[in-house]
Amino acid sequence: MGNICRSPLAENLFRYHANARGVIDQFEIDSAGTGGWHAGEPPDHRMQEAARSRGLTMIGRARQVTRDDFRRFDLLLCADHNNRHDLLKIGSPPAKTRLLLEFNADAVVEEVPDPYYGGPEGFEHVFELVNEACERLLDHLLANKS
Repeated sequence: MGNICRSPLAENLFRYHANARGVIDQFEIDSAGTGGWHAGEPPDHRMQEAARSRGLTMIGRARQVTRDDFRRFDLLLCADHNNRHDLLKIGSPPAKTRLLLEFNADAVVEEVPDPYYGGPEGFEHVFELVNEACERLLDHLLANKS
């Protein structure tokens, strides 16, 4: 939504996994929120702490999605149905606009919950969900390269 919790985590985790596998040069990775109220801010300090405790340093600044993103990227991943709906409403191509957890068939939920108003355990849970989904997404993309 505001691009300070879930989205930048997914961006940073996907970048980490792609780099670890030596395929980082095959991807353009970015994140954006459907809302612009945190534009220019770094990732939420609680999300950064959850990542740092696992050896991941998060980089980037929040930005709001633009219509150019719909052309620029092959895949637009959303943390939840509300964000997907908001992207579709402003013209995102439906075939490109997917839920991140679609790529983790073992996930017991469809959406990545927003940890913003909760405690540290929510950020820990989100980290685990997003990490697994990013690894599975990378597997999927590499297996389906054209």
